[in-house]
Amino acid sequence: MIEVVDLKKEFDGKEVLKGISTNFEAGNTNLVIGSSGAGKTVFFKCLLGIFEPSSGDIIYDGESTSEDTFETKKSRRERIGTVFQYSALFDFMTVQENVRFPLEMFTKNSMNDMNDRVHEVLKRVNIDEDAYRKFPSEISGGMQKRVAIARAIANKPAYLFCDEPNSGLDPQTAIVIDNLVREITQEYNICTVINTHDMNSVLEIGDKILFLKDGLKEWEGSSKEILNTESEAVKEFVYSSDLMQQVRQALIREDRQ
Repeated sequence: MIEVVDLKKEFDGKEVLKGISTNFEAGNTNLVIGSSGAGKTVFFKCLLGIFEPSSGDIIYDGESTSEDTFETKKSRRERIGTVFQYSALFDFMTVQENVRFPLEMFTKNSMNDMNDRVHEVLKRVNIDEDAYRKFPSEISGGMQKRVAIARAIANKPAYLFCDEPNSGLDPQTAIVIDNLVREITQEYNICTVINTHDMNSVLEIGDKILFLKDGLKEWEGSSKEILNTESEAVKEFVYSSDLMQQVRQALIREDRQ
C-alpha cells in the first residue's frame, strides 16, 4: 500500500499540490486523472521521489519517505518498476538487453539467472524469441510498450508506476496494454499507479480513480462509480467527448426505464 498524507508541493512560492490525501492498494490498478495543469505530473513525480514534497508524507507499506536515508531510498527504488511515456527504451540496446538492465543495476545474479528472468518476463508479455535480439527501432510501438512493461517487472517490483502508458498507440493496442497491466497487477499483487488521460483506461481498468483539480483531490472512486458521480468537474472531464456524451445519454435513458 502507498499512503499519501496531506501532500503539498510548491515551486518558487507557487503551490501546485495543495494537500492531497489518499491511498493506493496492492493488487489494484490505481489511476490518476485530471485536466492539464491539475497537478497530475507533479503528484506522480513526488510519489516516485523525483520531486521532494514541500510538506506532508508518502508512506510505502509503513515506511515514511519523510524519514528517508540513502539506504532506505535505494532499497525502495529497487522495489519500484516504471513504464515511461513512449516506453523510453534504450535505442542502443536490444530488447533482451533493455529488459536485463534493471537486473544488472540492482541484483548480483549470474548472467544465466538474469537471462532466465528476462526470457520469463518477455514470454509473460507475449514477446516472441525472434524479437529478443532486435533493437527498439525494429519493433512496433505496441511491442515497445510490452518490452517496457517487461523491463519494469523484471526485478519483481512491489510498486509499478505507468506514465501515460497508451500514448501513441492505436485504440486496439491500447486495450491490449491496459489488460496486460491489469493482469500483471493482479497476478503479482503489485501496487500499480497509472497517470493517464485515457477514458477507455479509466472505464476498463480503474479499480480506483483519483481525480485532481487545481492541485486538490476533487473526487475518488471506482470506474463504476465515476459514471454516476455528482461532481460537476468530474462529469465535465468524463463526458467531454461526443462518444462519452452518447454514453451519458444512454445511462440517463436506462435510469428512466
